[in-house]
Amino acid sequence: MTAIIKTPEEIEKMRVAGKLAAEVLTMIGPYVKKGVTTDELNTICHDYIVNEQKAVPAPLNYGHPPFPKSICTSVNHCICHGIPSDKKLKDGDIINIDVTVIKDGYHGDTSKMFVVGKPSILAERLIRVTQECLYKAIEQVKPGMRLGDIGHICQTHAEAHNYSIVREYCGHGIGASFHEEPQIVHYGKPGTGDVLEPGMCFTIEPMVNAGKRYSKVLPDQWTVVTKDRSLSAQWEHTLLVTENGVEILTLREEETLERVISHG
Repeated sequence: MTAIIKTPEEIEKMRVAGKLAAEVLTMIGPYVKKGVTTDELNTICHDYIVNEQKAVPAPLNYGHPPFPKSICTSVNHCICHGIPSDKKLKDGDIINIDVTVIKDGYHGDTSKMFVVGKPSILAERLIRVTQECLYKAIEQVKPGMRLGDIGHICQTHAEAHNYSIVREYCGHGIGASFHEEPQIVHYGKPGTGDVLEPGMCFTIEPMVNAGKRYSKVLPDQWTVVTKDRSLSAQWEHTLLVTENGVEILTLREEETLERVISHG
């Protein structure tokens, strides 16, 4: 395994970047409403990251072809990597906003589900269960845990509610690079996979579909949607493995989880 164990100095930079990413999601919340376009949300986030935080939006010009915007906005049956556009949000839409901020060369990566107006009961339940998948996995993270354990926790919780886990896209190590080893898949067998060590930083970001797990990529080569057009939800945090547990680097004030979880 080639996971990069972070030094204390690097961890401090990761904390700063993580805090900034969390603040972007908190800031954008009031703007997510009926009639706004996802491109307008992108502009607000971009300006905030660049002008207020003096940081860099990592998605902008990332990859091949270069991602054209500063955040990902994935609406309804879009699983991930949705490109902000001039399409207006309407009542009942659900949207994942995925933010990655670079500060002093280090990345903070996090995403959150938002609801426009009143969601359907199905949408509300999907969003809640997906967040529970993330939280249940985070709560168990500690040195000695295996990657398969993380996947197993997410998969069993989603499937217990008759939802499915997307398999083509996953969490990842993070630090000076946007995507580092290891890959964190959200399905798997307990007791398998690489072992977590103190100083590892990575994301957990389960993508859960209300229908079948299958996905397809649109011709823009970025936007990923459910093949059966069922709703999809995702939540994401950047984490640090500590000596006896986990620290959530992208925790928002509204959340009830402890920022630092210790296991004895």
